[in-house]
Amino acid sequence: MPTIMLVEDNQLVRDMIFRRLRLEGYTIITANNGSQAITLALTERPNLILMDMSLPGLDGWQTTRHIRALRTMHAIPIIALTAYATSEDRAKCLAVGCNEYETKPVDFSRLLVKIQALLAPIG
Repeated sequence: MPTIMLVEDNQLVRDMIFRRLRLEGYTIITANNGSQAITLALTERPNLILMDMSLPGLDGWQTTRHIRALRTMHAIPIIALTAYATSEDRAKCLAVGCNEYETKPVDFSRLLVKIQALLAPIG
């Protein structure tokens, strides 16, 4: 199964998504902040990244821009996870390099459909 990196600073949200994805059979790695996410992306090479946009320090927008700037990371699908729910917020997430956008609280069924669609090309 593909590996998903979950970048989320809120432990309750992280644990909930982690458990649900693990039940779906995915391998999950987690990062608590943007710097850790960049390091793990380079060392672990996940197939998909779920990126909280409201991280402390290096936020999700900055982290996504940094990951997208790395030649070896350019094609990894990134789904923004955010409580910012306006069309402008969605556009901002897509503009920095996210492939998809999901609002919090997370509708897991809808998130799973997006994950499956983005991972479909790798089988």
